[in-house]
Amino acid sequence: MRDNVLTSRESVSASGRTWCRSFTATEDQAGEARRFLAGIVGNHPATDDAITCLAELAANAILHSRSAQPGGTFSVTLRRSARRIRIEVADQGGPWGSTMDDPERGRGLRIVRALSACQGVILVGQVSNPVRRTVWCEISLDGSASWPGQGRPQ
Repeated sequence: MRDNVLTSRESVSASGRTWCRSFTATEDQAGEARRFLAGIVGNHPATDDAITCLAELAANAILHSRSAQPGGTFSVTLRRSARRIRIEVADQGGPWGSTMDDPERGRGLRIVRALSACQGVILVGQVSNPVRRTVWCEISLDGSASWPGQGRPQ
């Protein structure tokens, strides 16, 4: 359902390549986000870990933020260098959509922590009710494997 892709861009810098795409915050678009990542990383040993992390972060944006409201969106930014891929999922903020006593709370982020080299959250606005939340992680890459398009762009 590529009709729900809102914007897409790619850029190249000395530190690597960056891709960014915005999606409507619906469950089917989480699958589109995974396909977006898979199309960039291809058949690499770290692909499964990267897709699993993106799936968890996109699901959180869709289910637990203001992005869940009608017309909501989330964006995925991928930054690839020779040693890592950074996955960022930005949502429309708001108070977190689960309670402290929810047994499901934090389970997906524990998976992200286990699979990634590092991770974090960037909040814009008040901590308890941000206007934008970006959750990111970095996946280490096997130095012997090459990524599609690695090297200088043509």
